[in-house]
Amino acid sequence: MSKFLQRIKHVSKCGVLCILAVAIFCGSMQCVCNKTANATDGLDITSKSAYLVEASSGEVLFAKNETEHLPVASMVKMMTILLSLEELEEGNVELGTLITTTENASSMGGSQVFLDPYVDYTFEDLLKSVIMASANDASVALAEYFNGNENAFTNRMNKRAKELGMVDTHYSNCTGLPAAEQYSSAKDTSIVLKEILKHDIYHKYSTIWMDTLVHPSGRETELVNTNRLIRYFDGCDGGKTGSTNEAGCCLGASAKRNDMRLISVIVGAENSKTRFNESATLLNYGFKNFQAEKLVDVTSAICNIPVSKGKVENVDAYATEDFTAVVKKGDNLGYDVSLETEAVVKAPAKIGDKVGKAVITKNGNVVKEIPIVLKEDVKHLSWFETAKEIVEKW
Repeated sequence: MSKFLQRIKHVSKCGVLCILAVAIFCGSMQCVCNKTANATDGLDITSKSAYLVEASSGEVLFAKNETEHLPVASMVKMMTILLSLEELEEGNVELGTLITTTENASSMGGSQVFLDPYVDYTFEDLLKSVIMASANDASVALAEYFNGNENAFTNRMNKRAKELGMVDTHYSNCTGLPAAEQYSSAKDTSIVLKEILKHDIYHKYSTIWMDTLVHPSGRETELVNTNRLIRYFDGCDGGKTGSTNEAGCCLGASAKRNDMRLISVIVGAENSKTRFNESATLLNYGFKNFQAEKLVDVTSAICNIPVSKGKVENVDAYATEDFTAVVKKGDNLGYDVSLETEAVVKAPAKIGDKVGKAVITKNGNVVKEIPIVLKEDVKHLSWFETAKEIVEKW
């Protein structure tokens, strides 16, 4: 049992209360949210905006002007990457799908992989070129493929941003090249990066340091990952750089050590060296000063519920998502996890049926409610089986 878990209560909807497990972790409660780092923690972040968050819990470990509207340069491409990954997951495109480039896509300036116009590239090569090399031409080629033109794709980017709760973001293109009314924030950038990291295939490309793009003509372009933390920072497996005169140097990066994943965002650093140094500073601060403990695990049954008129007497139920608590090392943190479930599961029941919820509180305040569902069908007893059961009990 987690040493951070103060107690778990199981409350059925009929009002019966039973203590399933009790583990008391002595000491005073200390909320991480009240310990958000600032300059007094020894961190001197000179960039315009910065943000450090633990990915699973959403605990903010450092924040500086995190909601300020700023140009973020090629970090805009995170949304282009996310939509492309979602298209792949939904089966609307395959890695080997051929995409014909246009003159418009191949003529994009800035960071590029020098695509030829009117030839076929695989979706995989274009996606890898955006993730690794921040290629503007490949970004536009993907946008045109999915929505016909960049403007239509940009509208879709803004719609997805709203769905994710990115209230401080507006996109004007899919590349991050300077454009009127285009801005985002460090906090919003962390949100889209967190979504990207949920796609396992993303790490196939984000962790490559160097590769080669072979064009249909046989010409080759060397790809070098613009995020050099993936090579030099322990645990870093993803992120996105950005750099323009108006935005300065930017970097969103993520690293995982043991069971804790951190996301850091730097916006408006004075130079490239500063963005990498300050991002590494934030990540090191997080890993050295905080630890994470998983309190709810989707892979383990969270409770067992009696079954009425079913072929089994009891059925396991599971939470639909994990919950991780983050605590500053040396501090004590108590959580309550209450399970509010049906008194019995009435057969028949199906996989995915909701049978309750896990309510997670901290300092008496609800911080999360997670649905509890079945992961197996519960079959109803036949008339003969019911009669036989009655006779046996009689």
